[in-house]
Amino acid sequence: MTNPRPHYRANLDQIAVRNQAARRMIAGFSAEMPVLAEFWRNLDTALADNLILCTEVTRLSIELADTRMDRANLLAAIRATIAAHADGEPDPLSYIRDELGARQLLPQPHGRAS
Repeated sequence: MTNPRPHYRANLDQIAVRNQAARRMIAGFSAEMPVLAEFWRNLDTALADNLILCTEVTRLSIELADTRMDRANLLAAIRATIAAHADGEPDPLSYIRDELGARQLLPQPHGRAS
């Protein structure tokens, strides 16, 4: 089965290198054509924003990868629980408890004090 959601990756390092080169060119043009100083400043600001976006894309990519791994682990625990139930295991929910416990997401017991 082909991947229905291919992942296209921009090379953010190459983008950053080209961005820095463009900003150096702008600095040179600005020094040679001070009459256009406002234009060069606006262009440099836009390129600086590009670097901020690259940083945000990198952060979001890492967050997405972590979320996908979490989802895969939870789905595996759910499938294991269903299979354990079908096989008649005595405690099929142990797979979900283990996964939630590893994440420290198990609910606290609400028992009565003895």
